[in-house]
Amino acid sequence: MAQTSGTEGSLVLIPLLVLPLLFLILRHFKILSSPFKSPLVPPGPNPWPIIGNILQLGNKPHVTLTQLAKNYGPLISLRLGTKLMVVGSSPDVAKEILKTHDRVLSGRHVPNVQNSTIYHLDGLFECSGRWKFLRTLCRAELFSGKALESQACLQEKKVKEMVELLGTMEGKVVNIGEVIFATVFNMLSNVLLSSDFISLKDESMGGGLKELIRKLMEVCSAPNVSDFFPILGGFDLQGQTKKALDLIGRISFTWADIIKERRERKGSIVSQEQDFLDVMIDNNFTDKQINQLLLELFSAGTDTSSSTIEWAMAELIKNPESMKKVQEELAREIKQDVVKEFHLPQLSYLQASVKETLRLHPPAPLLLPHRAIESYQVTRYTIPKDSQVLVNVWAIGRDPMYWEDPLVFKPERFLKSALDFKGNDFEFLPFSAGRRICPGLPMAAKVVPLVLASLIHNFDWSIPHGCDPKKLDMSEKFGVTLQKEQPLYLIPEVRK
Repeated sequence: MAQTSGTEGSLVLIPLLVLPLLFLILRHFKILSSPFKSPLVPPGPNPWPIIGNILQLGNKPHVTLTQLAKNYGPLISLRLGTKLMVVGSSPDVAKEILKTHDRVLSGRHVPNVQNSTIYHLDGLFECSGRWKFLRTLCRAELFSGKALESQACLQEKKVKEMVELLGTMEGKVVNIGEVIFATVFNMLSNVLLSSDFISLKDESMGGGLKELIRKLMEVCSAPNVSDFFPILGGFDLQGQTKKALDLIGRISFTWADIIKERRERKGSIVSQEQDFLDVMIDNNFTDKQINQLLLELFSAGTDTSSSTIEWAMAELIKNPESMKKVQEELAREIKQDVVKEFHLPQLSYLQASVKETLRLHPPAPLLLPHRAIESYQVTRYTIPKDSQVLVNVWAIGRDPMYWEDPLVFKPERFLKSALDFKGNDFEFLPFSAGRRICPGLPMAAKVVPLVLASLIHNFDWSIPHGCDPKKLDMSEKFGVTLQKEQPLYLIPEVRK
């Protein structure tokens, strides 16, 4: 998926200036052929010569694609250089892509920068035997009911540390997103490596590591000429592969000593529970494979959950009537200071608020790009082999055909509804569906409401400088995850 903004957009334009000449040379030698001659591909805007529709996407492509779907229908196509991108924007089309034709449309579209770095685990992107083994291993050791039950005490401990920290910051302005990110990151790092990587007492709140991970995700998803014109892949014209390798090295250094120490003690008698690093070592993973999988898990597992909690806090602050209902429910259902995981099923309005947040602000608004393994027909159109296939869940979640008052934050809509985010309801797909459904969904379904409930149960929150909550800036920043463009600054007051 391409995103064009600022300096990165300028970098894209530089090599594009020489592409017409290159295109003519390639055509002359019949190296480059056009896959766009079929009249049966989905409709879409007319492409420019050579570059196609690259510059039309803008810096918020999920919004642009939503508008295009209104003009051309729920299944559209755009040309990005030599590549075809197909986008579905309705529940029916999403079902076709993610369920009916799941097998042939479940390949992964891997950006060139990921193919060129170790940030691409062999077998993780295709539905191969290796991919199935990794999914099975993660589900059994990280996301199964038994695994999640064993993680409950650890997660509650990290939430308690968060609450204690915020208690010392009463009356001060807090970047709540930083605190949430540090808490969620430490939850996952303890499950994976039995260690905290971010000190909550540090004033930076782990901003350094957070920024490294976000920069890596941004580099891997930024506009890249090599994705639009694969023949240029070996040149790294924008230096993105170099940037990614540097970031990967700096992030991996964080846990390098832990891996080394754990290998050295392997085989010795140590009376402690295994973490996921032990499991990987026992399954003969190399250091490179361990680094790759840890990068995948940290990138996918921290930013998505922490962004969702920050969005939920912002929506509840902006909608004080809903915040009051959450507070009343917590006071009614929880007769103690600490929120425990076993309380969560009783908190129906809080759970509805989480769902409503995911509807309006899905962590991945276009999900992760799929790739057509072979040419296939969806509705009456043909999706050519190797096309990039996206589902615009942001558009589906705001479609007035399926949602009453779609732009209004209204948790009540989920109280009497059987809709859930487990991949069976195609008008509500924040975690995708089918064989590519997010494997970390079971963990996120516990972590997000637990952290959110603890923030609201223990504190009253206000906006600095007495600003009107209803005027809170809710602008979005598009990336691998849909973030709040302006960080959420709040003032906590301990609830008596």
